[in-house]
Amino acid sequence: MKTRIDIDDLRMTSKKDIHAYLKEVFNFPEYYGKNLDALYDSLCEIDEDKEIVFTDKSLRSICDNEYAYRVLMVFGKAAMNNPHLHIQFRRSQDD
Repeated sequence: MKTRIDIDDLRMTSKKDIHAYLKEVFNFPEYYGKNLDALYDSLCEIDEDKEIVFTDKSLRSICDNEYAYRVLMVFGKAAMNNPHLHIQFRRSQDD
């Protein structure tokens, strides 16, 4: 069974906040490096199915933030290399 993680764009505001948020929702270890390389490595090490959901609303917000956009690209790269990561794009419920 896949664990679903809905990405909260309101917590994707600064580098520090993004990494704290992702560490929390993905339960990364204490030694998580809080940078893009560490994020990629940690996502590639996930060994249980995860459905990572981005809504059109969250994508608009993420694409307006240069660092959050780079994080989004890391998710895509990691999903290409880890069969346990499944990226989903959905319409916002409030549209």
